[in-house]
Amino acid sequence: MASLTIGRCLDTPAPAELDPAKLNRHTFWTGQSGSGKTYALGVLLEQVLLATRLPIVVMDPNSDFVRLGEVEPTADTASADALRSRSIRVLGGEGEPLKIRFVDLPVRSRAAIMQIDPVTQAEDFNVALHVGAELQRDGTGTALQGRLVPWLHAHEEPQVRRFARLLENTGVADWDLWAWGAPDARAVIDEAPDATVLDLGSLTEPGEAKAAALAVLDHLWADRLQKTPRLIVLDEAHNFCAPDPVTPVDRLLTERIVQIAAEGRKFGLWLLLSTQRPSKVHPQALSQCDNVAVMRMNSPRDLADLAETFGFLPRELLERCATSAQGEALFGGSFAPEPAFVKMRDRLTAQGGSDVPVPLR
Repeated sequence: MASLTIGRCLDTPAPAELDPAKLNRHTFWTGQSGSGKTYALGVLLEQVLLATRLPIVVMDPNSDFVRLGEVEPTADTASADALRSRSIRVLGGEGEPLKIRFVDLPVRSRAAIMQIDPVTQAEDFNVALHVGAELQRDGTGTALQGRLVPWLHAHEEPQVRRFARLLENTGVADWDLWAWGAPDARAVIDEAPDATVLDLGSLTEPGEAKAAALAVLDHLWADRLQKTPRLIVLDEAHNFCAPDPVTPVDRLLTERIVQIAAEGRKFGLWLLLSTQRPSKVHPQALSQCDNVAVMRMNSPRDLADLAETFGFLPRELLERCATSAQGEALFGGSFAPEPAFVKMRDRLTAQGGSDVPVPLR
């Protein structure tokens, strides 16, 4: 199996290579704003596409990876041809539609999206449970397509009509995210393209991105017994897996990610968590990561947290991260032969996001 050639070592005259076989461990990727974290992550994903057949699912809240299928003219011919042969599906924005089937979501997820608490709003939660069963029976939900709310309003049970009002009052029914009876993102992922990028940054309503992420993670976990290997990339992971989740959706997202971190490896579900601030990611997810990449990190607290969590990283190398240049990263863990500083190579595909320029005149 080919190595992942990500750049050159700074302390030795050798190319920097990672072991792709060790991506069957969870990975933590971090660096402060301006360190080149997102660009460097793109380098890794390109190499995974070139060297493996491991399907990648990217939760992309800032639309940074939506051009992963666009090869740069400077790429060498062999790499360019190989990347063009890969199946890369972008859902949302200018790509394919990013849709989720509301009626097929687990009842806890449907209720959380509607801000229904199963304890304090037990009656409404029970209605959600029974409505879901009725919609899934005999294909009712599929036949309704976009007519779910009128159907609920016309229901003979008053509790169901109240459920319709809740759906409307929260604004959830108006989200463009819903596929209703049409195919959705989970069907695309089940086709196992080489990479599926969910352009969450293209969604307009604040709750849509987390609802889409929750739906996909629920689906991958529900199908875990198939043991289909996947690398699940959560960019800006603190938005999905906070130490102190507040809303019902945040709590379910964190619960699912922590569960995948703890148990997913044996089912072929491998996380890559990327964030600027390690302290803002749930510690139970962070502690399960055996691979780590650290770019420039000025915060003494964050460096201390990293030293405590990833004891295999030498402190003297971690301390260098406080002054490392843009595009330099410290790699360690299972996928690195030994902890080492690396100057990342140039991207082979286009970078999606970019800084907004300062107007000078």
